[in-house]
Amino acid sequence: MPSRKIPRCMSTQHPDNVNSPFFSDSEIVAGETEIKEAYYVFSHLGISEQMWDCEGKEVDNYVVEKLLVRYPQFFSENVLGKDIYLTLRVPNPNVEKTQGKILLETLESIPRSYDIAIAAGSDSAPIWEIILPMCTSAVQLDRLYEYYKKIVVGKKAFRIADVTVSEWVGDFGPQEISLIPLVEDKDSLIGADKIVGQYLQNKKVEYQRVFLARSDPALNYGSLAAVLLNKLCLQKLHQLAERTSVEIYPIIGVGSAPFRGNLKPTNVQNCLREYPSVQTFTLQSSYKYDYPESVVRNGTEEINETKRRNPLHVDEETIEQITQKTIAQYQKEVEALSPLITILAKYVPSRRARKLHIGLFGYARSMRGITLPRAIPFCAALYSIGLPPELLGLSALNQQELDRVRTLYIAFDEDISDSTKYVCKQNLERLPGGVGQNILRLLDNFDCRIDEDYSEAAKEVMDIALSDNRAHLTDAIIKTAWKRNFLG
Repeated sequence: MPSRKIPRCMSTQHPDNVNSPFFSDSEIVAGETEIKEAYYVFSHLGISEQMWDCEGKEVDNYVVEKLLVRYPQFFSENVLGKDIYLTLRVPNPNVEKTQGKILLETLESIPRSYDIAIAAGSDSAPIWEIILPMCTSAVQLDRLYEYYKKIVVGKKAFRIADVTVSEWVGDFGPQEISLIPLVEDKDSLIGADKIVGQYLQNKKVEYQRVFLARSDPALNYGSLAAVLLNKLCLQKLHQLAERTSVEIYPIIGVGSAPFRGNLKPTNVQNCLREYPSVQTFTLQSSYKYDYPESVVRNGTEEINETKRRNPLHVDEETIEQITQKTIAQYQKEVEALSPLITILAKYVPSRRARKLHIGLFGYARSMRGITLPRAIPFCAALYSIGLPPELLGLSALNQQELDRVRTLYIAFDEDISDSTKYVCKQNLERLPGGVGQNILRLLDNFDCRIDEDYSEAAKEVMDIALSDNRAHLTDAIIKTAWKRNFLG
C-alpha cells in the first residue's frame, strides 16, 4: 500500500453543468470563482482532490497562495499535498505547440507554491502530481520528468556571478514530480500498459496513476467503443501491475451524460460496478452543481467508502471485432450529421472560460478533416434534438453481437434505457443520411421510456435550428438541458 491515500474522487472543471454554482456571480465560471470552487469541493463535498486545469484557459499559477491566504484555518487542518490534493493538468507541447510555454511556466510555479506552503507552516509540497493529456508515448513523460528535475530544480546549482542560484533565491522543492499520463486515443488506450511500462523502467516509484479518457474516445469512436476500450485498458494495466509489482491506480474521466460515462450522484453504483478496478472517478461540474448539495455529498461518500477491486475480464478479440464495426458506423453517421451539429453547437451556452481547442476528432483521417466541437457541446447539440449520441454506431450490430456486448458491458441496457428518455422520434425522421431510420430500428432492441414532454422540447429545438431565425435557439437548448439535468 502507498504511504498516501489515493483519492477515490477527483473534482474537475469540465463545463457540463446546466446550473451555475451558488458562489458564482456569472454563468461562466472563471478566475477567482475557480479558487472558491476548489475550497468548496474540499470543505463541503468531501472530495479530496481537485484537478487544476492549465490547458486551454487563462492560468492562475497563484492558486496555492490564494487558497492558503483566504482559508487559513481550513488548510491548517487539511494540508495540501498530504490530506487533500491539487493536481495540475498541463498542456502537451507535442500536440499543442502554441501552449508549450504555458507548460514551462506552470512547472516553474511548483517550487514557488512549495515556498509559500512551507512559510505557512506546512511540511508538505502542495503540488507534486502533474497530468499530461493526449499522452501517446513514454518519451513525452520522460521529457516532462527530466525538464522539471534538470531545469526547474537543477538550476539551483548554477553559478551566477559570486553565488549559486539556491544561495541567491533559496532551495527548490519538491525535488521530483509524479506524472500521470492521460491516454485519449484508441491506440494509446490499447497500448497504455506499454507506455506506462516503458516509463517505469529505471525509476523507483511507490505506485503509478494512469488517467483514462472517457469523453474524447466517445466523441471520436462512439460511446460503446469508448466503454470497451476503457475496459480493455484497465485489464492490461492490471496485468502490468502484476508483472512489475508496481501498483497501478487508474483514474477514469466520466461525466454525467450517458454518452460521457453516466456518473451522477444518484447512480454511482453504475460506474462502480462497471469499472471496479478504477481507483479515482472524476466528478465533473454537472455532478457537483445540478443536484442538491446533500445528494452530491451522499454520492461522493458512497464512492469514497467503496474499495477498489480487480477489473472485469474482457476478451480483446471480441472487443476488436465489435469496435471495428461500431466505429465505422458511428463515424459515418456523425459525418452525415456534422452540418447540423455545427449549427447547434454554436448556440450551446458556455459554462467555463476556455480558449479554442481542437479535439482529436479533427485529426481523424476517416472523417476527411471534418472538425467537430468538443465533447460537451457535441453532446448538448444531439441530446437537445432528441438524438442521444450513445445510440450512434450501434445499428451496425446484429442481435447476436448486441448480446455479446451485454457480456462485456454490464450496464449496457441500463445506460441505453436511461438515454432513450431523451429520444424525439419526430426529429429522428428529419435527420439526413438515413441516421434516423437506423436509430428507430435500433430502439426495438431496448426497453424505451420516451419522455413525451422532453420530446416536445427537443422538437422545438429542431424547428428553430432548421429555421431562418435562431434568436431563441440557446433558450430552447437550455430548456432541454434543464429537463435532463445536465448540459452535455
